Amino acid sequence: MIDKISGRLRRAKKTRFHIKALDSNRLSVFKSANHIYATVYTPTGDRVLATASSLDKELSKDIVHGGNIASAKAVGQLIAKRAQEKGIKTVAFDKSGYKYHGRIKALADAARESGMLF
Repeated sequence: MIDKISGRLRRAKKTRFHIKALDSNRLSVFKSANHIYATVYTPTGDRVLATASSLDKELSKDIVHGGNIASAKAVGQLIAKRAQEKGIKTVAFDKSGYKYHGRIKALADAARESGMLF
């Protein structure tokens, strides 16, 4: 029997395999109950190019609780800003096996509105 976490990791592995074939930078998202994290990796996945989370000092004054949609939007805007500072405009979105709704969708929409293409 597949439990919830191993099922999510199986879906994430399939997605990462397809993204690796694209040879594109990857915007990966991880969420916990209290925070959300976003990281941009190189196409091979061996280097981190940009990172943002609800724990960042830039966002700590604006965010009361890191596990809600408002914090996901702020993290999406921050990761887009940091990636563009490094010259990254286009990425492949890796939702890490999560459903595309709620905090994941809010982060993706905020990153797109801030200028990232995926």
